[in-house]
Amino acid sequence: MDETRLTGRILTPAGWVTGTLRCTAQIIAVEPGPAPDDRFIVPGFVDLHVHGGHGADCMEGADSVRHMAGFHAHHGTTSLLATTVTAPADDLRRAMSGIAEAMRAPGPGARVLGAHSEGPFISPDALGAQPPFAIPPDLPLLEQLAAAVPIRVATYAPEVDPDGTLLAAFRQLGVRAQIGHTTCDFAQARTALAGGAAGFTHLYNAMSGLHHRRAGAVGAALALAGSAELILDFQHVDEGAARTALRAVPRLHCVSDAVAAAGMPDGEYRLGAHQIFKQGETVRLANGSLAGSVLTMDRALRNLLSLGLPLAEAARRCSTLPAEYLGLADRGTLVPGAAADAVVLDGRGRLLGVMLEGAELRLSDRT
Repeated sequence: MDETRLTGRILTPAGWVTGTLRCTAQIIAVEPGPAPDDRFIVPGFVDLHVHGGHGADCMEGADSVRHMAGFHAHHGTTSLLATTVTAPADDLRRAMSGIAEAMRAPGPGARVLGAHSEGPFISPDALGAQPPFAIPPDLPLLEQLAAAVPIRVATYAPEVDPDGTLLAAFRQLGVRAQIGHTTCDFAQARTALAGGAAGFTHLYNAMSGLHHRRAGAVGAALALAGSAELILDFQHVDEGAARTALRAVPRLHCVSDAVAAAGMPDGEYRLGAHQIFKQGETVRLANGSLAGSVLTMDRALRNLLSLGLPLAEAARRCSTLPAEYLGLADRGTLVPGAAADAVVLDGRGRLLGVMLEGAELRLSDRT
């Protein structure tokens, strides 16, 4: 492909470099030189928890996965994990097959790196907006799903796996197990982390909370976790909770947890087996519980900026840290040899451009 050049202040592992980013599908070089000082080039966002967007739900097959990946690319997400919800086994098999097909034959959107399996091995008492199909550990089912598509991340509740057999199976399959949708106590979460659990799913939400005599999963995350997700839409967490998490969890990264309603008008949509309702900036079940979000990663970055984080740190929590969490050296960083995935921002974090594997997207087509 032809060479592409972006000029501005480029965020590299060593800091900001004013100059030119030269790319084909991969980055060729970062060359210092004259460039606008009001254009900031940061690594493309990496979203490890996204159910849908622009009317499409990951549970509905390859076309839906490709459509939602296209939507999120126009908001700066260049790589993502298509995220399934708790569902009957046959529905999960179909969903994983659809994600695999979208990986084999991608559309012009964000690259689907694999799946995040949110459930089904979670607590029926901490479903949040998950459909009511939680089941005990089923290793043959897990193996079938993992054979269909690379499961990079899985959310599970430690209390349904008291002997650690499920956690060991996740580790053997190369799956990063995250604690979530759980009623576990502090000790159970600590044991899971010691056994290899890698982090926490949407910290604070759908998990046992922090009380000074019952620290719960939230307490374990704040005291012990190296990594965790945060849905920074100021609906799932408020400013104080976000600041606490940013101070306590060193490698906290943002996720969207976006659902089909993201980018759409107010109305009724689907989240797996659930009917959900979008009104303004929230999506809820009929009972009023939050049901995913309408967040996009460019907005998550701006919300980090609103908390006073420098742009470099905000970008790191939306791109570099989630890429490193998956063990990826070619995503979330602007270095020679890495995928030419980049986002161009103004000084307020507003999106000016997106480059996906060296191809610049037309933001005039943005939805």
